[in-house]
Amino acid sequence: MNVRRMSSIGAAAVAVLALAGCGGTADGGEQPAAASSASAAATTTTTTAAPAPTAPGTTTATGTTTTTPPAPAPDSAPTTLADVQYERNESYYFTSPDGGFRCGIVKLPSRTEAGCEGATDPVPPRPENCMVNWGNGIRVQDAGPAEFMCSGGSVYTSGGDDPVLPSGSRLSKLGYTCETTDADVTCANDATGHGFTIAAGSNTTF
Repeated sequence: MNVRRMSSIGAAAVAVLALAGCGGTADGGEQPAAASSASAAATTTTTTAAPAPTAPGTTTATGTTTTTPPAPAPDSAPTTLADVQYERNESYYFTSPDGGFRCGIVKLPSRTEAGCEGATDPVPPRPENCMVNWGNGIRVQDAGPAEFMCSGGSVYTSGGDDPVLPSGSRLSKLGYTCETTDADVTCANDATGHGFTIAAGSNTTF
């Protein structure tokens, strides 16, 4: 009896060892294998960001310089006589560059004339037939030389702020031509050649 029981125990022990050597369990199931670091290597994803826009004149990471030229300024058209409105009711009015004289090339019902009014010196003696303001300006008409004015009020004005005739400019209208400098105004009848030059401290008629 004892020999058989020991033989049975020995056979059972051999069976258990055989199962353990094959990696199985006592109930015939498989034991999970350990994870291999080589087979379970992590996958790496690389993301490349787009380069940020660079400001004008800056250097990028690749060493390229980007330069944006400035926008051109709008052209400023110079003012010319054609841009200025001298004409009022078929006559033309302007002021001298120094603001001392109001002038005009004026079309009247009976004649056309050019003249300037303002303080000038010297002034010839008042004629006996002048009962109003005397010597406050000079005019040249269709015929004859220029002469000092005898008038009761302003003559060479449109009634508003008349534009300046810039120094060195010429206005030719209605058969008369007026020119300016920094100091004086000269107006003449184109057909007769008669006219005048007037300034604050001097004047001449021709």
